[in-house]
Formats: sequence, structure tokens, C-alpha cells
Amino acid sequence: MNTPLVSILIPFKNVEKFFDDCITSIISQTYTNWEVIAINDHSTDKSAKILEKYTAKDNRIKTTLNTGKGIINALQLAYKLSNGSYITRMDSDDIMMPEKIEVMLSSLLKSGKKHIAVGKVKYFAENGVNEGYKKYEAWLNKLTSIGTNYTEIYKECVIPSPCWMVHKSDFENVDAFNPNTYPEDYDLAFRFYKHNIQCIPCNRVLHMWRDYTTRTSRTSEHYAQNYFLDIKLDYFLELEYSKNKTLLVWGAGKKGKEIAKKLIKKNINFKWVCNNQQKIGKDIYNIKLQHFTVLTDVKNPQIIITVANQEEQKSIKTYLNSLKINTIKDYFFFC
Repeated sequence: MNTPLVSILIPFKNVEKFFDDCITSIISQTYTNWEVIAINDHSTDKSAKILEKYTAKDNRIKTTLNTGKGIINALQLAYKLSNGSYITRMDSDDIMMPEKIEVMLSSLLKSGKKHIAVGKVKYFAENGVNEGYKKYEAWLNKLTSIGTNYTEIYKECVIPSPCWMVHKSDFENVDAFNPNTYPEDYDLAFRFYKHNIQCIPCNRVLHMWRDYTTRTSRTSEHYAQNYFLDIKLDYFLELEYSKNKTLLVWGAGKKGKEIAKKLIKKNINFKWVCNNQQKIGKDIYNIKLQHFTVLTDVKNPQIIITVANQEEQKSIKTYLNSLKINTIKDYFFFC
């Protein structure tokens, strides 16, 4: 196998409790031609001191202070300082499996450019992993095992932020970390999708994803649900929406209403359907809720589905398939 340099980019802030585990897992990689570019996002604990003992012993590990503030600025700086032909990101509170870099790089060398290597992830936590994360893990790993991640990209982020690798030229083509858009990992996943960077199937757990109450994805306002809805709708309108089709929103719960309000604000016409008998026939935002069976009379439908219940999603999918309405082409689950 060729041995190109792999750049591992790590933003870090106040992770003294976990940083040793993270860096040790990188040093223990079976593939050894890598560099770590770790950006200190103004830590106030002993994180920087912990890293110093590694930089003193291993010249593959480099660190500097963030010249801006926040994770996006830190990632931008890390990438600017990187020298590798292949780029990957790591979270400072997580753990790599020993073969992670070797497996992902090997996949990319076999598949060539215009591909992204991903791997299965495993959540872990001191007090146990909650059911929401367990479901997300199972859903994400199922997609990753067969490389169909993009088929459900409007549900959740389908590329785990600390478990991907791409060739540097492909990363440049998707605009790297340049967009100042949160959630930054979801935005990057959409850009991989937009530029047709194909996911390489992987059936191995390569990354241990730590959960704890003060993790950024749990506490930062930038990871609130409204940010996710904004990014989903923006990319849907850019990549999928067709004025030659009839747009429908299926569902009148909280997310359905938010999507409806955003479409109205953008002056985009749509029909609104649901299966809730208490809402059918009512006017919400001056749009009448209709029974979903009106779809039988709609030519060229394009449907945003905001129904979260998994059993109802199965029924909706069965119904739409019976009408020969196809997923990712004609309908899109937004939750």
C-alpha cells in the first residue's frame, strides 16, 4: 500500500478529562504516516498542557492557538496548516480504533478520487448511552455498511463528523471548511452529496464516539433544531426543488409548521397534507390542510415529510411506493 501523509485535524477546548485517551488512540494507529494539527480554541483547563507532553515526544503532533473563536475557525486554521494528501477530522474527546486510519486510507486508495471513506461508530458514556443516540448509531451504521448514506440525508447528518476521510483535492472541490455555517458537520455532508463524492461502504466500527452532558452538540445553540431545519430546507431548495413539480408538505406538527412558515416566507407555493382528522380542513397560515389521499390526483409531486413517528413513516413509505412515488427523487423525510 502507498503511504501518503494523512492530516488529522483536531479542534479542542476544555477536554482535559478525555484528551489523553484521544491522543493515545492516534499514536496507537497501525498506519503511521500521519500528522495531527490540533487547534486550541482558548481552553481554560489543562488541555493545552496535556498536549504539550505529546508534541515534545512526537514531531507528528503540532498545535497552535486558534486565531479566531469557535469550532469553524479552529477547523479552518487546522486545514490551512495541514500538509497531507488526505484529510480527516477527529474530535478531541473521542477514541480511534487502532486500524481506523489504515482502513479508511486503504478504501480511498482502492476507490480513487470522488469518494469518501466512512466507518461505523459506537457511542459510549460513563452513565450509559441514551436511547436517542442508540437509535442514531444503529440508523447511521446501517447506511454506512452499504454506502447508502445520502439516501436519508434530509433526516439527520449521514456523515459522522469525526469518522470520514477524503483526498485533499476532493475536499478543496467541496469548499473545505470555508462556509461559516452551523451545524458545520451537516453542512459538509450536504456539500459532499452536492458534489457527488460517493460513500465507500464499511462494515467495521472505526470510531468510539463519547457522549457526556457538556458535549458541544448537546450545549451549543448552533446545534439547535432550528439550525437543522434551515440547512435541510436550504439544500433541498438548491438541490432537489423543481418548479415543474407540485410541492407538498406532509405533516402539521411542530416541524411541519416550521417548514410551512419558511416556505411561505420564501414565497414558494405548496400543498399541505396530513392524516390527522382533527387538522384536516383547517386553515393554518391561510393554507388549508388536506387529506394525504389528494396525492392520487397530483401530477409530478415532490413531498417533504415531517412526520417523526417511525411506524407512521413506514406506512407513508408503503403508500407512496404504491403510487410509484420514489424516495430521494419524489419524497424526502425531514425527520
